Amino acid sequence: MKKIGLVILAAMAFIMGGVINAHQVSADTDPLHERLYRVYNPNSGEHLLTPAGWEVLTLEKAGWKSEGVAFYIPLTEPPYSGYPVVQRLYNPNAGDHHYTTSDFEAASLLSIGWNNDGTAFRFPVAKANTGVPVYRLYNPNAKVGSHHFTMSSFERDSLIKAGWKNEGIAFNAYTK
Repeated sequence: MKKIGLVILAAMAFIMGGVINAHQVSADTDPLHERLYRVYNPNSGEHLLTPAGWEVLTLEKAGWKSEGVAFYIPLTEPPYSGYPVVQRLYNPNAGDHHYTTSDFEAASLLSIGWNNDGTAFRFPVAKANTGVPVYRLYNPNAKVGSHHFTMSSFERDSLIKAGWKNEGIAFNAYTK
């Protein structure tokens, strides 16, 4: 009986350790900002942004690679009063995700068959004139992962040199 209890305890510790790592909880937890993660699919080349640690764990089990925290977003509850809101959309034909703060752009994509990933994957970003720019780039040669979002000007410039198109600042977010 003791062995079964120890096995259960070890399994729970392993599972909880994975959840804690996915959420990257630490002593320096910021009470004003929440982590937004980036994961990479080495098979398709897509980078996915998510505020959900459980989604990171699920995707890692499916072969995606966690890239850690992409940036930080305001820790606030819907309707995110005063904050721009990013909508995550999904193209079921190509298996691609897209992110936009534009209701017009979201409606346009929905009208041609994209799906809205729903309220669990809508997230607020920094208000105008605050935070740091998140750049949006477009790869005209890709069918999946054709858009990329990054705070890194080095990553942006490297992708531009590789033939990606700079679409400017998508929105602002926070660094640590």
